[in-house]
Amino acid sequence: MKKHQPPARTQAAPPPLPAERLQKVLANAGLGSRRQIEEWIEAGRTTINGKPAKLGDRATPQDNIAIDGREVQAYRLAPAKRRVLVYYKPEGEVCTRSDTEGRPTIFGHLPRLRGARWIAVGRLDINTAGLILLTTDGELANKLMHPSTEVEREYAVRVLGKVDEAMLARLKQGVMLDDGMANFDAIEDAGGEGRNHWYHVVLKEGRNREVRRLWESQGVKVSRLMRVRYGPILLRKGMRTGQMEELEAADIVKLMQAAGLEDAATPAIIDRTPHARDQRHGAKGRGAPTRGREPQRETRTPQRDTRGQQREAGSPQRETRNSKPAPRSPQRKPSRAKK
Repeated sequence: MKKHQPPARTQAAPPPLPAERLQKVLANAGLGSRRQIEEWIEAGRTTINGKPAKLGDRATPQDNIAIDGREVQAYRLAPAKRRVLVYYKPEGEVCTRSDTEGRPTIFGHLPRLRGARWIAVGRLDINTAGLILLTTDGELANKLMHPSTEVEREYAVRVLGKVDEAMLARLKQGVMLDDGMANFDAIEDAGGEGRNHWYHVVLKEGRNREVRRLWESQGVKVSRLMRVRYGPILLRKGMRTGQMEELEAADIVKLMQAAGLEDAATPAIIDRTPHARDQRHGAKGRGAPTRGREPQRETRTPQRDTRGQQREAGSPQRETRNSKPAPRSPQRKPSRAKK
């Protein structure tokens, strides 16, 4: 008597991915902004399955897409879950993926990804510390960095030199730099005396060393600089240099709204899986001990409490991002006056 054999199990094929406009597929891969990619299409630099692409063409990650004859790798086209990291960059690290001088980079400490990559939202120079956002969403990164979006960047600055009201007025009105006019959208006196005087300044663009150059144009030297906010995301009070945190879905939606993305209310591609938070950089970015290095000690700088009184704190960071802040005094937050 023959033994009964169970029917063979067949795995259902995954549903085909919907076709989207070519510029969106490539922007999601982090290859450029949609407008930039539209210019490539108009110039005849892109092909789909060997045929020249034109504006309005749709594609899926399964299509063979090439730019200037070079095929875009399939793993870059696959729709990855949207993830965003907040990394507290210390001084001494660079924001490139590799450095010819062998200096440490921010990418050496990040969690490993499969089928995706981390994209830095802007840069901080080697002597600047503070908040760096990294995301797996290329379009989100490009939107947040593009000057037309006017996403605010806030910095804590320690200056050496005499600062008066006339100087602050000039810095807010506009100063001619070697690459054009520039100005701070807001300036707040954060307190301190002598060589330890701090200001919080707000910009809506990310030109190279712009904060330092603006102050230096007035004969004032910047002795310490750190970014404390990018758009709606604040550097959490209590974080140490080299630590990272992953944003939750609600914070990612706020960031997308600040970037003006039309699909900001669509949570389908937001990664809601719990991830390790408050990691210290180390082997493979997975919270291992630091590589023979203690976290840098922060210079004590004055902050204001919710009653407007000054107090001493470990760094010029603001309130936690996910907690409910106490009511602020009018001096707590810089004004957002338009240019």
